[in-house]
Amino acid sequence: MSKKNPIWSFFASVKLAIVLLVLISVASILGTLIPQQEAAGLFISRLSPGMADFLSGLQLFDIFHSTWFMVLLGLLALNLIVCSLDRLPMAWKRFRQKNEPDRDDLFETIPPDQVVVKETSLSEETSRLEKLLGKKGRVGRKDMDDRSYLYVEKGAYSYFGVYLIHISVLVVMAGFIVGFFFGFEGYMNVPEGETSTIVELKRGKGVKELDFAVRCDRFFVDFYENGAPKTYRSDLTFLEDGHARQSSSALVNHPVTFAGMRFYQASYGMIPTGDPVMIVMQGDKKIKDVKVAIGMEFELPEKKAKVQMTRVEENLMGMGPAVKLNIQSPAGPIQFWVFEAIEQMIQANPGLLEQVPLFNPGAFEPYIFFLGQADRRYYTGLQVARDPGVPVVAAGALLMMIGFIIVFFCSHRQIWIRLDRKADKTRISIAGKSNRDAVGLKRDIRKLLNAVKSKEGSAV
Repeated sequence: MSKKNPIWSFFASVKLAIVLLVLISVASILGTLIPQQEAAGLFISRLSPGMADFLSGLQLFDIFHSTWFMVLLGLLALNLIVCSLDRLPMAWKRFRQKNEPDRDDLFETIPPDQVVVKETSLSEETSRLEKLLGKKGRVGRKDMDDRSYLYVEKGAYSYFGVYLIHISVLVVMAGFIVGFFFGFEGYMNVPEGETSTIVELKRGKGVKELDFAVRCDRFFVDFYENGAPKTYRSDLTFLEDGHARQSSSALVNHPVTFAGMRFYQASYGMIPTGDPVMIVMQGDKKIKDVKVAIGMEFELPEKKAKVQMTRVEENLMGMGPAVKLNIQSPAGPIQFWVFEAIEQMIQANPGLLEQVPLFNPGAFEPYIFFLGQADRRYYTGLQVARDPGVPVVAAGALLMMIGFIIVFFCSHRQIWIRLDRKADKTRISIAGKSNRDAVGLKRDIRKLLNAVKSKEGSAV
C-alpha cells in the first residue's frame, strides 16, 4: 500500500501511538481510582441517581471490559501493525544491504590515531587482520595491486528490536483477548462437608457448571480478641467422577490450582442447616417446598421452568439470610434473591421492591418464593478464575524484554580497514559506522587498534 494514502499515513503515525498510549494510561488510572465491578456497589450508593447513571453509561465501573477501552486497544494494535509494515521494508533493506570493503570515502575524515604503520608486508598484515576479524563475523575482502580492504559487521539484527517490541505488545493484547473471551471469573459457596459444581459468574453472566466437584472438607476460622477474623482456611478436595483427585488448603493470598483454574479464599459465612426449605406459593396455594442447598434444582411444570439455587447467604448486606435463584424458562433467564425477612424489609422501606427488583420474591409470576427459618453452619466463599491468556501474556512479556535488550544494548556496527603500501611499510587505516552507541563503536575500534599494533591481539 502506498504511503501517500491518507488513511495509511494516519494509522502509521507515531503521534497516533502516543495519543492512544496516553488515553490508555488515563483509563488505567481511572480504573485504579474508581471501584470496579462488584466493588463499585458502595461507591455507587453514595452518588446521586443521575450521576450514577451517567458514570454507568460511560462504563466507568467496568473500564477494562468496556467497549471504548477495547476500541482503544484495537486502534493501538492496528497502529502497531501499520507502523511495522510501513517501516519494516527499510529495516529489511538495511539488514540485507551488502557493503563493499573498498569505501575510500570513509577514510577521508578519520582522526590520525586511527592510522597505524607496521613494518610487516601488506599481504602478511592483511591475512593476520582477516583472521582476527573472522572471529566476530564473516569478513569481506578486496585486494588490489597496492592496497587491500577488509570489512566486518555485527549486530545487524538490532534493526528489528523495535519490531519485536511491537509484536510483544500485540501478543500481550492477544493474551488479554484470549482471557476475556475464553476465561471466566466467578464465585462459589461451598458449605462445610458438602460439594458444589456451580460457579456464579461475575458481571451477571449467569452460572457455570464445572466438570468436577469441589468439596469443603473443613472450614477453619480464628478470631482476634476484638472479634475480627484473624485467619481462615478451607480444606478442599477436588473430585472427578466421584474420585478424589487432589486435596489442598486454600488460604487468603494462597490460592489452590486445579484443572487450570485458581481457587482463592475470598470470604466465608453462615448458612441455614437442619432442614431449611424454599416454599413456593401460587396465590394462596402451596405448590412445593424444597430443601435449601447450593446447586439444588427443581422444576415448575406449569411454566416449563427450571429453578436453581446458586447462592446461600447467612446475612446478605446485613438484611438476614437469603438465597439467590436462577430461573430458566422459555421467556428467558431471570435471577433474584429470596430473603427470610422480606416482610420486615418491606415494612421498613415500602418502595423496596420497585427500587430493587432483584429483591422481589414474586419476580417470576405467578409464583412467590419464601425462605423458611433454620439453624446455621459455616460455608466457604471461593473466588474462581480461569485465564488461558496468562501463558500468552507471559510469552509477550518475554518477547518485550528481549526486544528492549536489543533496542537499548545492541547496535549495528560496521568496521572497514584499508591497508596500503607506504615506502617499505604497511599503513593500516580503520573507519567505522554505527546506527547507535557511538561510544561502543569507538571502544571496538580502540580494541582493534591495540590488536593491530601487536603481533597477536584480541579481535574486535
